[in-house]
Amino acid sequence: MKQYLKRYAQNFDYPLFFTVLLLSLFGLIMIYSSSMMVAIAREGKAPDYFYRKQITNLIVAFFGFIVAAFFPYKHYANKNIMMMLTIVLAVLFTWLKIAGHGAEDVGSQSWIHVPGLGNFQPSEYAKLFIILYFAAAFYRKSQKYTFEKLQPTEIFYPIFLWILVVAGVAFETDLGAVIILCGIAVSVVASSGIPFKTFWKFFGVLAAFGSAILGILLLFKGELLTENRKGRILSYLNPFEYENGSGHQVANSYYAIGGGGLEGRGLGQSIQKLGYLPEPQTDFIMAIIMEELGVWGVIIVLTGLGFIVYKGFSIALRTKDPLARMIAAGIASWIGWQSFINLGGVTGLIPLTGVTLPFISYGGTSIIILSLAMGILINVSMFEKVERKKTES
Repeated sequence: MKQYLKRYAQNFDYPLFFTVLLLSLFGLIMIYSSSMMVAIAREGKAPDYFYRKQITNLIVAFFGFIVAAFFPYKHYANKNIMMMLTIVLAVLFTWLKIAGHGAEDVGSQSWIHVPGLGNFQPSEYAKLFIILYFAAAFYRKSQKYTFEKLQPTEIFYPIFLWILVVAGVAFETDLGAVIILCGIAVSVVASSGIPFKTFWKFFGVLAAFGSAILGILLLFKGELLTENRKGRILSYLNPFEYENGSGHQVANSYYAIGGGGLEGRGLGQSIQKLGYLPEPQTDFIMAIIMEELGVWGVIIVLTGLGFIVYKGFSIALRTKDPLARMIAAGIASWIGWQSFINLGGVTGLIPLTGVTLPFISYGGTSIIILSLAMGILINVSMFEKVERKKTES
C-alpha cells in the first residue's frame, strides 16, 4: 500500500486536479453572487443559502473524488462491479418513476428525494454509468478477439441497456441529458478500436433506436411537447418576439451578456439576477458571469473546461489500454457536450434544454458525479504515466 501511494503521488495529474479545483471554487463564488436574490425572494432564506449548500456539496464531492482517484480503473471491467452499478441505476430509475418530481411547466420528472441527503438526479449518474458500462463491455470483447470478428449480435446487451437508459431519461423529458448520453455512447465506441465500417453500423443502430424512442415519446407521451417546450422552439430564432413568454429566459440572458460588455459590471453587480433570470445559479450562471466579469469571466470558464476536455482526449490518445482509452474519451466527450449545450442555450445558439454548466452551476448531484468522473480520469492518467515510463526505461 505504501509503495502504491508513493507511486501515485509521483504520477498524480496535478494540472488536471488544480484545474477542476479552481473551476469549482470559481463556481462557488459565482453561485454566491448569482443566487442571493433567489434565496431571499423564492426560498425565503438567507442570501448565502445556496452558497452554503454548495459548500456541503463540494465537501461530499471531494471525498467522492478521493475514493474514485485511488480506486484502480481496471476494476470497472469486473462483471460483479458492473452488476452492482447496474442495480443502483435500476433502483434509481424505479424510484424516479414512482416518486420523482421536477418542473411541472415542462412536464419534467427528473429528481428523487433521498431522506437525509436531499434531491438526487438519476440522469447525472446515468452519464457516468454509460461510460463505464460501454467501456467495460467493449473491453471484454477486445480481450476475447479482435473487433474485426465482432458480430452485431454480440453487442446486443450494451445497446439494449443504452436504449433502456435513454428511454428512461427521455420519458422524464430530460432532453439535454438524452443528447449527452447519445454523444457519450458514440464517443466511447469510436475510441474502442472498432473498425470504421463496424462503427458506422453501430452508429446506424443507435440512430435507428434513438429515432424509434423519439417517435414513441411523441406518440404516447404528450407532455414531451408541452406549451413551454413548443414555445422554446418558436422563440429560438427570435426570443425578443416572445420576451414576455417562452423567450423570457434567452432574452434576459442576452441583456445580461450585452450589459457586461468587455469588462463586466463588477462582481455582485448583475441586474438580471434580480428576478429577471429565473435560474441564475444553475442553467444561466454563465450569463451572470458574462454580465459581472465580462470577457475575463468567459476566458476563465472556457479555458478551464477546454483544458479538461483536452486532457481527457490527450490521455485517451496516449494510452495503449483500450479500457483506459474508452473511459478517458467518454469523460472528455461528456464534459465537452454538456458545456456546449449549456453555453449554446445561454447564447441562443441552440434551443434551451435545461443543462447545467459543469463545475460552475449550483447542484449537488452534478458536482458529486462530476467529481467521481474526475477522480476516475486522474486514476487513468496515473496508470497511463506509469506504463509510459516502463516502456521508456
